[in-house]
Amino acid sequence: MARLLAVGAVFLFWHGGAVLAQTQSSTPLPLVNGAEISAPTLTSPSPEAPSLGAPSLSAPSLATPTVITSSETAPVAETNAANSVAEDAVSVEVVEQVDAAEEIGAIEEPAPALAAPQDLADQAEAAFDTAYIFLEEGGPSIWAIASLAVITLALILWKIWRLALMGAWSKGKAWQAVAAFEAGAHDVAAKTVDRRRGVRSKVVAAAVAALTQLPEQKAREEVGRVAKNELAKARVGLGALELISTIAPLLGLLGTVLGMIAAFQALQAAGSKADPALLAGGIWEALLTTAAGMAVAIPASAALTWFESVIERIRGDVEDAAARLFVAAKPEPELRLAAE
Repeated sequence: MARLLAVGAVFLFWHGGAVLAQTQSSTPLPLVNGAEISAPTLTSPSPEAPSLGAPSLSAPSLATPTVITSSETAPVAETNAANSVAEDAVSVEVVEQVDAAEEIGAIEEPAPALAAPQDLADQAEAAFDTAYIFLEEGGPSIWAIASLAVITLALILWKIWRLALMGAWSKGKAWQAVAAFEAGAHDVAAKTVDRRRGVRSKVVAAAVAALTQLPEQKAREEVGRVAKNELAKARVGLGALELISTIAPLLGLLGTVLGMIAAFQALQAAGSKADPALLAGGIWEALLTTAAGMAVAIPASAALTWFESVIERIRGDVEDAAARLFVAAKPEPELRLAAE
């Protein structure tokens, strides 16, 4: 009984599929955008008689409808072309960004670290060798200029120390003594500048002592003598600096002339085999003395000008203090008669 029912079911399924195929073949297919859509294909069951075993049923397979349109072909091509252009633009932009990043990285790349300095001993040895070559190639004039350089340095240092001892940059005690003398406290003024080593203090002390012990005319002469001596002491060493600033360039020029003479003599001795490098070497060796002479003369002249300005300021302070003391020493009646 079960087998008969299965055979009947298969027959009905086969018959229904055949009827459906005839119906679809007689019905016109719809058009989509001017193109015909193909109908799905149904797989019909095999017309052979079923076997006595379990029935084998095959389900109909539906094929995906294929749409063939002429109007959509052009937009698809345009879309593909636009996508290609966009991809090319993106690629160009990415390449430009990469190049810019590489340039920025090259610009911001830190500079290589400086080499570590040599030891102090090596640097000192190198400086000594350079100075020795400089002296050896410069000739006799360079030795004289080197001696003047040492003397100039010693004079400048000694002069600074000497002016500091003479109170070139301190005048407080001298002005305190002058103010006390003007107030009538002669003893206080004398004690304020007693045993002071400054030029101003010594002149003020001499003026206070002369005004209290000598007549006015002799007091003026005494104060003038002390001031002159102290200012002369302050000028000690300036003559040597002036001489060095004058003769150092001349020694340099002398060395240059002697070096040029030697260079031309060597060139003449070479004759037709003369080498321009020989003349050039002689010239630069001869110019060493000129440079050395100027290097010594310039600081000597600058120091001389500075020391002279300091001494002139001391001279002005001394004259001002002496004038104030002599004005304060005159009695009131004498001042009134002098004014009349």
